[in-house]
Amino acid sequence: MNTVVLSDQFSLVNSWINELRNVEIQHDRLRFRRNMERIGEIAAFEISKDLEQKEIEIQTPLDKIKVQEIAIQPVITTILRAGVPLFQGILNYFDKADCGFVAAYRKHDANDYFSIKQDYLTCPNIDGRPLIVADPMLATGASLIEAIKDLLTNGNPSQLHIVAAIASKQGVETIEKAYPDAKIWVGAIDEQLTSRGYITPGLGDAGDLSYGEKLFHTIRFRILNFTIFTDT
Repeated sequence: MNTVVLSDQFSLVNSWINELRNVEIQHDRLRFRRNMERIGEIAAFEISKDLEQKEIEIQTPLDKIKVQEIAIQPVITTILRAGVPLFQGILNYFDKADCGFVAAYRKHDANDYFSIKQDYLTCPNIDGRPLIVADPMLATGASLIEAIKDLLTNGNPSQLHIVAAIASKQGVETIEKAYPDAKIWVGAIDEQLTSRGYITPGLGDAGDLSYGEKLFHTIRFRILNFTIFTDT
């Protein structure tokens, strides 16, 4: 099964998702971010079971023992800014992983149609390594597909794992079609998207709930002039 819904079997994940959705709780930003982190941590634990292992020998205070360890550390990536708490939860468990970041957002026109804009990408070599992409709200899947396309310019990963707190049914189907070998880990799946492409009932804007409301999307470049002094 390529899509795993973490809340299908009742656990603490259900309670964390309930708090993410609840308008009486979700505006506590620290609590909102921490619940996103927790979902990322659970997803990371489950993903670790799918990773390639190797046998190593370690020395305890009393004797040597052969144990299993992750063979190749994953690369963890996310879409700024909304994905940062979920990403951090995954990184909490894969604390030896390398990381990558994509800046992407929806740019709406006068008719409220949107296109996906990406302004920034930084990523290590992912060739032959497990790639984990954190996207808290998997709505249409459009921004995630564009982000993955850009990430794949840095190599061919051995595995592709996608982690979302909440996804729409349409978004999951879109990703499954675009990347049939990917494994999707999602807290909960909602049936509907609004006409503007937002998940309903969903939880609102994950980025705003984590970090405050934004006025607009912009990107500014500033060139810094500096002098390097060397000893002669």
